[in-house]
Amino acid sequence: MSSVSAGSATKVRTLGLVSIILGLVFVVAGAVTWGMVSTKLAAENITVSSDAYMLAGAHVADPVTAFVQADMISHHALEATGGKTYAELDKDDPLRTTAMNGSFLRASLFTSVIAFGVALFAVGVGVLAAILGWALRLSVAEPVVVAPAKVAATE
Repeated sequence: MSSVSAGSATKVRTLGLVSIILGLVFVVAGAVTWGMVSTKLAAENITVSSDAYMLAGAHVADPVTAFVQADMISHHALEATGGKTYAELDKDDPLRTTAMNGSFLRASLFTSVIAFGVALFAVGVGVLAAILGWALRLSVAEPVVVAPAKVAATE
């Protein structure tokens, strides 16, 4: 380890502390966001379709169940419209409303899936920032303040 001046060591240790604090803020923000999205999604009382390829009947409150239900909504909407999307149906086709509602519901569920992903990303970045901050603080010795020596007056 090379020697570092007391001023440089203080700056590195301060940067490490700031990184740790920001990391903790990111972890808390990510966890709060995850909890909020999960709570709001659960409050909608959505259940995964009984004909889903997995998690049938599960309460939608996490990214996996939201994704599966969004996929099932797409499946049901395409089944109802004969395989046509909203854009493929004639403007006067009464099934266009079904396709539109399915599209809106899927988009809402996918938005929650993305929100879960962003929350998890924030937690990951926070953990990484805290670890790097801790490593920075360990990389330099804590500066030692030495009091100036008293000089005796001579007469």
